[in-house]
Amino acid sequence: MDPKYSLLNDRQLEAVQCTEGPLLILAGAGSGKTRALTYRIAYLIEEMGVAPWNIMAITFTNKAAEEMKERVLQLVDYGDSIWVTTFHSTCVRILRRFIDRLGFDTDFTIYDADDQKTAARHAIKELDLDAKMYKERALVSYISDCKNEMLTPEDMLQDANGSYRETQMARLYERYQAILKRNNALDFDDLLLFTVRLFNENPDILDYYQERFRYILIDEYQDTNRVQFEFVWLLAKKYGNICVVGDDDQSIYRFRGADIRNILEFEDHFPGAKVVKLEQNYRSTTRILDCANAVISHNHGRKDKHLWSDLGEGRAVTFKQYETGNQEADEVIREIRKDVQRGASYSDYAILYRTNAQSRAFEERCVAMSVPYRMVGGVNFYQRAEIKDILAYLKTIAGGKDDMAVQRILNVPKRGIGQATVDKLLLFASLNDISLFEAVKRADHIPGLGKVSGKLLAFAHLIGELRDLDVPLPDLLHEVVHRTDYLSTLDALDEEQAEQKIENIEELTSKALDFENNWEGEQPPTLTEFLEDVALVADIDAVNDDEDRLLLMTIHGAKGLEFENVYLTGLEEGLFPSYMSMSTGDPMDIEEERRLCYVGITRAKRALHLTSARARMLRGDNMYNPVSRFVTEIPPEYLGLSTKKRTDEGFSRAEAPAPRPKPTPKESFGRTFEIKKASSLPYDVGDRVVHQRFGEGTVREITDGKKDFEVLIDFDGYGEKRMFASFAKLERI
Repeated sequence: MDPKYSLLNDRQLEAVQCTEGPLLILAGAGSGKTRALTYRIAYLIEEMGVAPWNIMAITFTNKAAEEMKERVLQLVDYGDSIWVTTFHSTCVRILRRFIDRLGFDTDFTIYDADDQKTAARHAIKELDLDAKMYKERALVSYISDCKNEMLTPEDMLQDANGSYRETQMARLYERYQAILKRNNALDFDDLLLFTVRLFNENPDILDYYQERFRYILIDEYQDTNRVQFEFVWLLAKKYGNICVVGDDDQSIYRFRGADIRNILEFEDHFPGAKVVKLEQNYRSTTRILDCANAVISHNHGRKDKHLWSDLGEGRAVTFKQYETGNQEADEVIREIRKDVQRGASYSDYAILYRTNAQSRAFEERCVAMSVPYRMVGGVNFYQRAEIKDILAYLKTIAGGKDDMAVQRILNVPKRGIGQATVDKLLLFASLNDISLFEAVKRADHIPGLGKVSGKLLAFAHLIGELRDLDVPLPDLLHEVVHRTDYLSTLDALDEEQAEQKIENIEELTSKALDFENNWEGEQPPTLTEFLEDVALVADIDAVNDDEDRLLLMTIHGAKGLEFENVYLTGLEEGLFPSYMSMSTGDPMDIEEERRLCYVGITRAKRALHLTSARARMLRGDNMYNPVSRFVTEIPPEYLGLSTKKRTDEGFSRAEAPAPRPKPTPKESFGRTFEIKKASSLPYDVGDRVVHQRFGEGTVREITDGKKDFEVLIDFDGYGEKRMFASFAKLERI
């Protein structure tokens, strides 16, 4: 045997030499799975005499496929004859030869995301359904979910059980497929689905590829969905030489359709399968792995494995609970900066968090302390579209002189104001030397606008109403979102995208509340002062790619990466694990969150720091959440804590709240800030009242509005202010 195989440890070598029959390689984090895969391919060719063209290796990304192919070519000749590719690329090659058996031409078009939305829009129009009720992106997401579960339009019609909406969605799915067929087109989900159908309906084609690919290797098997499983099962069932590599403990894409049962039930699907566990970790020190093993051992739906390392015990894992989320961000950035001043590099550090919205506090502290950073797999908080939209509204309310801000929101949400109208407004503004917003206010004097002038005047009136509100900044943000019906812009998004954008809007509200609470001026801060503060934070100088920078990213974005030092932040019940996973009542949701924590822990090579906050501003409210159960699942001695200290500081596991239905995007934002109009007020005109921020004052006027009572109060120290009663929370003296 070639001396190069001596580079493998005993378990890796066992996996390499097990060439016949089904094999499951359970590859723990950092255990060298790619090496095992590539050396196994080399062994099949060099030692077993397998022809390279009889081997197929499938990965999930083109980048991973290219890297694997390069490593194989370094080991053996003729490595370029092996199919090292992705699921979708494999299916395209098969369908280009044989899709005519399914009634399509072999020169079929592959629809991208925009094409899919266009097809969905046509389907809605052809069935004469309300485009406001049936959104194209939501329909595309629904169809994709169906295809991943191999469910046809006929299946969905049967499952509708008389439900009008479900019936219409199934009909739209059917029409969408008809539109694709008319255009000789397939979407990405069809590539797999049609290949499986091709195999099932044409035994000769299936037999051809079974003979061609006698040895099949699948990477990241824990991330496969049902249709991918069917594809693999059909190809492998003749010879049974199927090798899958994966780690059930790193299955974190359930929301994308990944089915962990594929790896957990591998031995049931392929009787007689051999299982080889790769448990030696080449990345992390023993103390880090001890924490990872302790956390993941609490999952029931997993295969037993225990990571170990010969890299030594390493530095102690730390856990710190800060008073607030802002203090957490401040102290973490300070600690990293101190280490860099002692000779470390910023690029050796990664701050990981559960949600994108958490990045805001860390970004702001980086800017304040001149710490260079890079968002990995994300967008700067203040550059996100929904944040720029809301800030554009605030800028327009504050003065209306920012033409770019006005132009951004004129048709957001959609009001039927097109580019031709904007061009006429800009020309009128230029000719009369006025701002774009002033031109909007004079829309009825601009020739050629027709009926659209009424829409422009309605927009100007809305801005005027918002300007007249005399409410705290967080309340103003709430009013902007609700009075503009901004959340209707999220209706076309899938649930995950909409939820992320709502979290970001809520985080901007938290920012406004933080700004007010930390304001040191004698008078309450103005909207202009808030916008100035945001501008200073958001105006981050561009940093060259080769600069030494701190990395900020979600844990999902960190999968597959490794860092010398990791700060795993926000470890609180309701944040990590997320509130949604706690509220469903499905233990599988919590188990996926625990796997996500395991992934975060195992990114660390040399040092791991766990952090949480007693109080954190979430959705505009101060939330007091217990320490995450994932911290309490780690033995105290692993974190340098005594049991007594742990109890005194309240590190007890929190019970999950009772299950409740998942809120819609509008309900989600509204659940924290919803206006609840009182039937009557405990004070009247002329009464003396007290406000928690402005102190004592006299009620001058009460107006009974549709949504709430508006109260005009003459405060002793601040003068007259108009407020909504539900927000003001005035108490009669």
